[in-house]
Amino acid sequence: MWSFIEKEILGMKWLSRLIGNLLMGMGLDLDNRFGASLQFFIYDVIKISILLCTLIFIISYIQSYFSAEKSKRIIRNFHGLTANVIAALLGTVTPFCSCSSIPLFIGFTSAGLPLGVTFSFLISSPMVDLGSLVLLMSIFGARIALIYVVLGLVIAVLGGSMIEKMHLESEVEEFIYKAKAIDLDEDEIDIRTRIKYAFEAVSSTYKKVLPCMLLGVMIGAFIHNYIPENLIISFLGNGNPLGVFIATLAGIPMYADIFGCIPIAEALLAKGARLGVVLSFMMAVTTLSLPSMIMLKKAIKPKLLLIFILICTLGIIGVGYIFNALEYIIL
Repeated sequence: MWSFIEKEILGMKWLSRLIGNLLMGMGLDLDNRFGASLQFFIYDVIKISILLCTLIFIISYIQSYFSAEKSKRIIRNFHGLTANVIAALLGTVTPFCSCSSIPLFIGFTSAGLPLGVTFSFLISSPMVDLGSLVLLMSIFGARIALIYVVLGLVIAVLGGSMIEKMHLESEVEEFIYKAKAIDLDEDEIDIRTRIKYAFEAVSSTYKKVLPCMLLGVMIGAFIHNYIPENLIISFLGNGNPLGVFIATLAGIPMYADIFGCIPIAEALLAKGARLGVVLSFMMAVTTLSLPSMIMLKKAIKPKLLLIFILICTLGIIGVGYIFNALEYIIL
C-alpha cells in the first residue's frame, strides 16, 4: 500500500504512462532522445506543478497561524538549545527559498532574539521546509525524505548553537540592531480569510518559482537523455570519493528552490550519481546560493558570513557522506 502511495500518488507514475501513451499516439518515438526528453519535461512540469500548488496552499494555510510577530513571541519563550530547535522547526513552515527567508532573519535579529537562534531559523527555512519533505518522498521515498529532513534540522540546530557559542553579535551590521521591531496586535483571523490568503499565496508563489522550475526540468531532461551515463558516474558515482565535494561546490553558485532542484536530482540519480552526492547538491543550491549570500552580506560582516558558509558547507558534505554510506540500506 505504501509503495503504491509513493509511486502512483506522490510520484504520479500513472501520469508518466498517460503522457507516454498520448505522445506515442501522436506518432512520437519515445525511444529516441527528443521523444524521451519531451515526455520527461511534460511529466515533470505537470507533476511538480500539482504537488507545488497543493503544498503551497497547505503550508500557507499553516503559515497563517505563524506570522513573524507570533514566531518571535514563540521563540522568546525558550532558551538555549531548545530555542534553536524551535527556531529550526519554525523554519519548516516559512518561505521556500533562502532569499525570502533573509528578511525574516533580519526581523528576528532586530527584535533582539539570540543570534544563534536566528541562524538556526535561517539554515532550516530553505533547507528543510515541508514542501521538500513531500517532494523528496515523491522521488526518493519516505525513508530518504525523513532522514534528509532530520539531518537538515540537525545542521540548523548545531550550526546555530555553534554561532551562539562564538559570541559574534558584533559581526552583525549596526543598522540591524537599530531597526525597530514592530509588535502588531493580531486580530483573530477567521478560516475564510486564511483560505483566501492560502489561494493568493498559491498564485504569487507559483508565478515566482515557475521560471526556476521550468529551467530545472529542462536541465533534468537534458541530463536524463543527452549526458552519457558513464560521464555522470565518473564524476558523481561510486568511482569518485570526491563526488560530494564536487556536487556541493557546484551547487553554491546556482540559485533555485527545492522545486527547481528536484528534476535535476532525479535525472542525476537515474544516471548513476550517488544518493549522497545528489542530496548534497540540493542542499547547497537551496541553502548557500550566491544571490542569497549577497543579500546576507548586507546584514552581517564578512567574518560571520564566512563562518556561516563554512558551517553549512561542512554540514552538507557530512550529510552527503552519511547518505552515501547508507545508500545500499535505504534505497
